[in-house]
Amino acid sequence: MYIDHLSLMDFRTYGFLDLPLTTGLTVMVGPNGVGKTNIVEAVDYSANLASHRVSNDSPLIRVGADRSYIRSRVIRGHQQTVMELEITPGKANRVRINRAAPVRVREALGICQTVLFSPEDLGLIKAEPAGRRRFVDDLAVSLRPVLGGYRADYEKVLRQRNALLKSLRKRGPGRALGEDEQATLDVWNGQLVNLGARIMQARFQVLAGLLPQADRAYEQLTDGGKNLGFVYESSSLGPRDGSDIVSLARIPLLELGAMIESALEERAPEEIERGMSLVGPHRDEITLMLGNIPARGYASHGETWSYALALRLGSWYMHQADHDDPSACPILILDDVFAELDATRRARLAKIVSGAEQVLVTCAVEQDLPKELDAARRIVRVSPGQAVVAEDVHVEEDVSQGGDPEE
Repeated sequence: MYIDHLSLMDFRTYGFLDLPLTTGLTVMVGPNGVGKTNIVEAVDYSANLASHRVSNDSPLIRVGADRSYIRSRVIRGHQQTVMELEITPGKANRVRINRAAPVRVREALGICQTVLFSPEDLGLIKAEPAGRRRFVDDLAVSLRPVLGGYRADYEKVLRQRNALLKSLRKRGPGRALGEDEQATLDVWNGQLVNLGARIMQARFQVLAGLLPQADRAYEQLTDGGKNLGFVYESSSLGPRDGSDIVSLARIPLLELGAMIESALEERAPEEIERGMSLVGPHRDEITLMLGNIPARGYASHGETWSYALALRLGSWYMHQADHDDPSACPILILDDVFAELDATRRARLAKIVSGAEQVLVTCAVEQDLPKELDAARRIVRVSPGQAVVAEDVHVEEDVSQGGDPEE
């Protein structure tokens, strides 16, 4: 899988950008702050329909514009798909596939797939649990796009249930629920149980596949002296070691749902007292282990970089294992990674990515790239508002006004 053409309009710092791409390795080169990451962010947004850098779409819109467009042409084997995203903060985003009528954005999931590593991924190791939950859930959706619907529905149910619990809290402590109140809570409980079980099952299945692949990637990047692992701390199952993950992945949905339902019943008074949902996959933690100790707080800077990179490469390996067709392998994006690695790990990473159908790399200076990639790379020079393929003589103009990118 690869993108052979990318067009942006009013996206981040780009008034208009028209960039041809190709298979193999493409390197975006330019000083810090000129917009290299904006380009790969747009590619990743085409796949995941969300930014890896910000939690809402407003920062994606160029200053002075009210919406932005991303148009990409995705090649998968002998199939070509044109996807056009219209991003409008405060409104529902729209997508057109092969210039047909707009459809729900959810319909675009799976057309383009990416695995992106960026400096923000250090937060997978060092930051709070929400980032690790999102990482696993994002990977689950990229492997099985239908899970995106369950995830979105769960978030809606959670908001409604939390609103109900807050209203019940205001009624005062110790007061028994009325018949109507209990009936309403039971409805939201049933939906949370059903959707929560699906999300937990997907997480367990992803983690069961990811652990050996991430461990393989970490060994390839380093001397292999330490193994990767995790502890899954569930609000409904209790803490489970990574060695149990295969058995956890085999638990039927009904059984998982029964466990969540039991935990909800046990903690119902506390939830009402605090006015918030305390049970469900949104409360679970994934503690990453390096050897026998938690990576968070104990891993060195180099180990943290290698661990985070191994998680992304492990995701990429999972996609490869999930598809017999090599053309289904995701686009691999490495945003500003080589500058933080020593020469040995640069060379090892170069060897790993050399077989990918399409790799997009950003770096400030070409000297950061290992010599092992010299023969394969294609350079794109990036400057404010522009990105030009090194061998091309045509320079794209930066325009502040324009119509739909397809025009």
